[in-house]
Amino acid sequence: MIRYMDATPADGPALDAMARACWEDTFRHSCSPEDMALYLGQAYGPNGALLRHLTDPAHRFRLAKDGDSIAGYAKLSEPWLPEGTFGPRARQLSQLYVARPWQGVGIAQVLMDWTIRTARDLDADELLLTVWEENHRAFRFYKRYGFEHIGDYAFQTGNQTDRDLIMRLPL
Repeated sequence: MIRYMDATPADGPALDAMARACWEDTFRHSCSPEDMALYLGQAYGPNGALLRHLTDPAHRFRLAKDGDSIAGYAKLSEPWLPEGTFGPRARQLSQLYVARPWQGVGIAQVLMDWTIRTARDLDADELLLTVWEENHRAFRFYKRYGFEHIGDYAFQTGNQTDRDLIMRLPL
């Protein structure tokens, strides 16, 4: 049975390991081992952004847990996209990850519903996200919620630059 809860700093190591595994599983084929190692070193691990963000009030995390395992999570943030991409009351879905064994069972929908509801509770009038242009499954998921492609973002994976699509949902 899946339980949903806000993340705490105590969840950090398990969340970090789960997020790293999801990222590797999803994007391993799209970059060199060197670029992957550079990116993973910045994003995860003891000095990575994920653990820093877990204690930063600018970010809110919602977990989906199956027993002691983290099956998925959403991270809602203050926008970090380039200025001019968003208005003063925007929020950004920075990450929505579901580990492969739990994909297709409704976790992503519950996490997205929490994200939208929480953004509205924070008085946001728009929700932004970025998605890699080749992540067609995620793109279709976001389109079903009404997100529209409004621009592009250069996402650095190590030394490699990928094209992410900036998507927006009016709230």
